[in-house]
Amino acid sequence: MQTHEIEPPSRALLLAEARAIYEFGAFIGALPWLRRLPAGDGHPVMVFPGLGASDLSTAPLRAFLRDRGYAAYGWDLGRNFGVRHGLTERKLQRLRHIRRHHGRKVSLIGWSLGGVFAREIAKHAPDDVRVVITLGSPFKNPKATHARRFYELLAGHSIENACSGLELHVPPPVPTTSIFSRSDGIVAWQSSVEEKRAHTESVEVWASHCGLGHNPAAVYVIADRLAQPEGRWAHFDRSGLRSLIYPDPWREGAPRSDRQASAHEAGGAKAGRHGKLEPSARKPGQRRRTVARPPRKGR
Repeated sequence: MQTHEIEPPSRALLLAEARAIYEFGAFIGALPWLRRLPAGDGHPVMVFPGLGASDLSTAPLRAFLRDRGYAAYGWDLGRNFGVRHGLTERKLQRLRHIRRHHGRKVSLIGWSLGGVFAREIAKHAPDDVRVVITLGSPFKNPKATHARRFYELLAGHSIENACSGLELHVPPPVPTTSIFSRSDGIVAWQSSVEEKRAHTESVEVWASHCGLGHNPAAVYVIADRLAQPEGRWAHFDRSGLRSLIYPDPWREGAPRSDRQASAHEAGGAKAGRHGKLEPSARKPGQRRRTVARPPRKGR
């Protein structure tokens, strides 16, 4: 499936977004279990809200992160009204202020459009960013969403105009995790699947779009990713019992390019610069191994 062929979720899934309120209740109920996860190392985390939302929407997640020992910050730029003049510079100023204050790299978490912003900021300032985690962010095809008209109403311009000149599908050169849900009723899940490379991954959860920021399974992944020692990032381990909660994101139905990248990695590809997959190199002078075919019998 090509990115331009991705369609918004069904109307049934859109109506099912009402379950987000139950996910928040599940989050409150799961806090005793979530608090048993490894404590953080105190590094700063900056959280970006989704379209039309403010830091209030990410307050529960940031409160949890502070409880686990992180220095959690909102983006402190009011409501997210989409791309605006000077917004990139203000986001970079906020990021660098936090970096200077703590003297440590900042992890970025972005919900929906906030995740797209987080990825792009990490491309502008990779030396200031530790990891990027996105929640239902449409970086493959921003038009494959039921929020398209809402974006144009708030921003005053089209999505095509906002994306002009940007390669949103290209991941930043830092460890990047995309958390998505096939039951997302706002954003087409195919638009949130990141190719599995040395420094990128996708983790699938069962959640609504409006509940991703407090869904217990998603919060668990966030805590797991942030707890990794700096410079020792590894892909999320979904083996064992975890596979019951976190299915294979590259199973049938995933965009073809993503399945091919996953198969390429499994077939012996190695990570090159910035995590790009490259064929396993042969030693100098080593010939390519071939399998001799038996001669054909004459007819």
